[in-house]
Amino acid sequence: MDSLHRFDPLADRRGANDADIDLILTGSVFLDIIFTGLEGLPTPGTEMWAEGMGSSPGGVANQAIAASRLGLHTSLSAAFGDDGYGDFNWSILQDQEYVDLSLSQRFDGWHSPVTVSLSVHRDRSMVTHGHPSPLTASELIGTPPKARAAIVGLEPELEPWAKAAHGNGTKLFGDVGWDPSGQWSEELLDGLENFHAFMPNSEEAMRYTRTEDPWAALYALADKVPIAIVTAGAQGALAVDSITGEEEWVPALPVKAWDPTGAGDCFSAAFVMGTLAGWSLADRLGFANLCAALSVQEVGGSLAAPGWGDIADWWHRANTERAGIRKQWLRRYAFLEDIVRNVPPEAVRRASATIAHQSDAGPS
Repeated sequence: MDSLHRFDPLADRRGANDADIDLILTGSVFLDIIFTGLEGLPTPGTEMWAEGMGSSPGGVANQAIAASRLGLHTSLSAAFGDDGYGDFNWSILQDQEYVDLSLSQRFDGWHSPVTVSLSVHRDRSMVTHGHPSPLTASELIGTPPKARAAIVGLEPELEPWAKAAHGNGTKLFGDVGWDPSGQWSEELLDGLENFHAFMPNSEEAMRYTRTEDPWAALYALADKVPIAIVTAGAQGALAVDSITGEEEWVPALPVKAWDPTGAGDCFSAAFVMGTLAGWSLADRLGFANLCAALSVQEVGGSLAAPGWGDIADWWHRANTERAGIRKQWLRRYAFLEDIVRNVPPEAVRRASATIAHQSDAGPS
């Protein structure tokens, strides 16, 4: 990307011998097709017309695009089919969003995963088709390159590539998914000894720690990992950084949410960026909340992930309007003032990654 358009928030922290990669991600890349403006779900034997639609890479691509738009040098390891879906996803990630795909592979005859999302009254239903990856992440990556950070799913046994990366100095940021078995094994948390930070949502955190409220869950996790973060949706995010001794709760910004898809990915990418930039815990949480809030005001996963241009636009609008609660926002986000001063007017903004060339996926 042209240096005029790409703002690097880590520029003053980069050295000649530092890792070229800021963040490694692994997982499945889907082609997401999003229909919006539906009055309801179609019934058998009927056809419905949607007011808008868009298409974009989904799955782990949501996180990769969110991180890249925030200026992180992001490397993604994933399987891609040799079909049109795979062609589209590869092209958008590599050529438009500047995600490094050197750890990814194309596979002949493998059907790329596809998800159709139907957005109805700010909720969504999905239909997905896909097949297991032909290779595991460790088989795709081999010996991992030197990197500052990696986001890794918490599993009973750390994957070989992640264990090797951790041994080479890569900071591991953990996330975890919903446990469909309902067991929520406490033993899973023993694996946090290898992690720098853990970022579950409040429901996941409470279930794994057998606690009744997000704060109790946070304190339980803080005994197991240097940085514990619990996201609580509209209630914001809370965290303890045992390295610095900081403990913070930062409320979410009151915004009109259209589509929550990918908001958690924007939050985690922003928190990683703030950590690598050396920001205070309150600023990291505030920035992550802001990126998540900007994303939910638009429709469609990676389509909605904000870039530094969007962040600068928000800051300038907040400063211009200076009304009501925005005074509080200005105090909370005062740390952005010196940063956005260096963001060029042409900086990266949300994209229209769509097969139709122009996305018309508007709010439903």
